[in-house]
Amino acid sequence: MEEDQKIVPKTGWRVALAVCFASIGGFLFGYDQGVMSGILVMPYWIHYFNDPDEVRRGFITSILLLGAFAGALFAGPLSERIGRKISVMVATVIFWLGTSMQTGATSDGLLMAGRFIQGISIGMYSMNITVYQSELSPAHLRGRAVSLQQFSIVFGIMVAFWIGYGCDASWRIPLGIQLAPSVLLFIGCFFLPYSPRWLCSRGRYDEALETLAKLHANGDVNDSYVRQEYDEIMEQIKFENEKAVKSYMELFRSPSTRKRVILACGIQTMQQWIGINAVLYYAPFIFRSAGMTGTLPSLLATGVNGIVCVICTIPAILFVDKWGRRKTLLAGGTGMGVSMLIAGAVLKVYPYVEGGENNTSAQYGAVAMMFIFSASFSFSWGPIGWIYPAEIFPMRARAKGASLATASNYIFNFVIGQITPIMLEEIAYGTYMFFFATNVVCALIIYFFYPETKNRTLEEMEILFGGEEAQAIEAVAARKYQNSGDEKQEVVDDKSSSIEKS
Repeated sequence: MEEDQKIVPKTGWRVALAVCFASIGGFLFGYDQGVMSGILVMPYWIHYFNDPDEVRRGFITSILLLGAFAGALFAGPLSERIGRKISVMVATVIFWLGTSMQTGATSDGLLMAGRFIQGISIGMYSMNITVYQSELSPAHLRGRAVSLQQFSIVFGIMVAFWIGYGCDASWRIPLGIQLAPSVLLFIGCFFLPYSPRWLCSRGRYDEALETLAKLHANGDVNDSYVRQEYDEIMEQIKFENEKAVKSYMELFRSPSTRKRVILACGIQTMQQWIGINAVLYYAPFIFRSAGMTGTLPSLLATGVNGIVCVICTIPAILFVDKWGRRKTLLAGGTGMGVSMLIAGAVLKVYPYVEGGENNTSAQYGAVAMMFIFSASFSFSWGPIGWIYPAEIFPMRARAKGASLATASNYIFNFVIGQITPIMLEEIAYGTYMFFFATNVVCALIIYFFYPETKNRTLEEMEILFGGEEAQAIEAVAARKYQNSGDEKQEVVDDKSSSIEKS
């Protein structure tokens, strides 16, 4: 269906409130990223855990990601059974356990166990929240809605950096603070709507229609957008009752779904190999390698980096649905690649030498390149890495497909967490050159293999990817609208509508 044939819904405060509130889960993930970056260089923490070496420190940081990998895989089947909203509540209970173990840890073994358990909840959050936001939002606002997840992540990183900066003498306080927003998320979930698409998949059709009407038409079940959206969902549900994906292996049964799995897992994997979490987790070490010595100065620079991430995510929230996914990814990738290249070149020519002569201006220039890198990521790969997997799958494969993509993100996030401190120690400037090369490769993959998805409903992704339901979805779109000259006309065929009139 052409873009100028779209019905624009009267989407109001209910959708905005639901997608914003759900993104607290993203804040919790971001907070953990930021808080560990600061804790790793706190003198008291280093002394308490017997000055762990780079490998041990890397594992303490990244074991959470193994838990997130497991949690993401667990989240898909659970989300299909109990829904996105209840899955988030289950994840929150697990989060409480993991956070409490970390806060009260008396050994690095207990600390790592707590981080693994907390990671399970993070994986569940990441998969469920982006799918939930995607399923609640209309096509023309979906990118903006899911971008809130990334905004919450970087906002959490920023808050954690500054809390760590103010709590330099204690590492338990920054860890314990994150319990407060998780309690708020749990309580708020009681008031959030269920996903109308999940309700339809469970046979709760009347409730789904009422939810769509409240979200997009102030309760009017006969609104044209609500009717069209509901009919498209019902066409897909009819088909999917016979073609349901019962296991992860069945995701690869259909060529169309298999392609989408590869694209979704690919974009989440690339999001890690472009280097962002190497910068976020080990920012203090990166800034030290560029000559910013001392714990507080490096943490201060890291906090400024967090502010840059927050500010530069705002353009994505405002404009990603206008710019499109492809152009935004390519623009951001260019900025990231160039900044890594310049930083690597500068630190090769003017490496920091402790106690020796240093070119301070050049080294601070390398720090500035890290800010540009973070800014470029924040308006592009950051939000779109979550948007794309949440929007391209049909209902029958959405939970498991997004689950597999999220798991891909976390397993490679784990790998990056393991190798980054070793790379910074062994090859220094070569680390930046490595991530310059990965950014070039990822940009080429996006250019040649990733189609544009903006302004299509979730059901219309079947048309874009040539799915088995494409003709049925096109038929629904055709019976709802037709063009008459330059003016739109709504054509309502009550007999063919899936909405039963009373």
